[in-house]
Amino acid sequence: MDKILTGIRPTGNLHIGHYFGAVQNWVNLQEKYESNFEIADVQALTDNFNEPEKVRKNVYEITLDLLACGINPDKATIFIQSLIPEIAEMTIYYSNLVTVSRLFRNPTVKNEVNQKKELFGSNGESITYGFLGYPVSQAADITIFDGKYIPVGEDQLPLIEQAREIVRKFNSIYGETFTEPEHLLTENKRIKGLDGNEKMGKSLGNAVYLVDNEEIVSKKIMAAVTDPNRIKKDDKGNPDICMVYYYHNLVNKDNVNTICSECKNGQRGCVACKKELIRSMMDFLKPIQDRRKYYEENPLLVEKILEEGTKRARNKAIKKMQQVRKNMQIDYFEK
Repeated sequence: MDKILTGIRPTGNLHIGHYFGAVQNWVNLQEKYESNFEIADVQALTDNFNEPEKVRKNVYEITLDLLACGINPDKATIFIQSLIPEIAEMTIYYSNLVTVSRLFRNPTVKNEVNQKKELFGSNGESITYGFLGYPVSQAADITIFDGKYIPVGEDQLPLIEQAREIVRKFNSIYGETFTEPEHLLTENKRIKGLDGNEKMGKSLGNAVYLVDNEEIVSKKIMAAVTDPNRIKKDDKGNPDICMVYYYHNLVNKDNVNTICSECKNGQRGCVACKKELIRSMMDFLKPIQDRRKYYEENPLLVEKILEEGTKRARNKAIKKMQQVRKNMQIDYFEK
């Protein structure tokens, strides 16, 4: 069975952008592939190095969210990145094969540096070695487990291409050791925020989180951006620029044609439309929150899932590193 590997940074709870943009796809893929899901705490520390308690707390929170969404520990391996020292070792070897200028040219890195000016400076002059080099660490994540397919969004494609470059160079020097990873593009693109922003996130206050209760969901949806040209209830609207309609397409697909028609003909008011979305959103969230509650009430089970998954991942990494060291001629004292 072909292997997939993907990871998520434990910097906060998952929101519906994470679900529809990635996790929903992972749940489906675990039925077809040997699936490995990494809680990337080392990578999270590259731009949260001054908040270790935040990262530690969210390792557990993210695990709860993944299990609640349907990641099945009997079918997939969930593991903690920092507990696999072979990844760090492989990162060092790969770092010899990548120039600093190549890392600076990576579009994903450049974009993220621009979003973190308070941390890395207005022109990236204060960027840390760890953050600049995280694509190298990602390449180690992928290849140490022989990941053939990597589920990603379009914005992550430069990282996969960089991993492929690293693998090609490593293999050309040390012999065939790794398989070049291939991307599996996520069907859904990045989910927009409730305010229409292309990015959804906690700092923007425009996300519905999988843990949000009805009161919070209602408050957020009632403030969502709609057609600004609609003043009165019977004004004809344009659903294509309405974020409420956008979210109906995610959680209320069976009714979107009716909603679209009524909006365009002035037969549906924005308040009524938002209230329907609230009901649909809570119907969507309920089974996720019910599963999460089960795992919250069984913390020892969650700990066991993480511990056993990390052990399985470590065993795979140890075996692969034996081959790596042999090919690199650094397998000293090996009989």
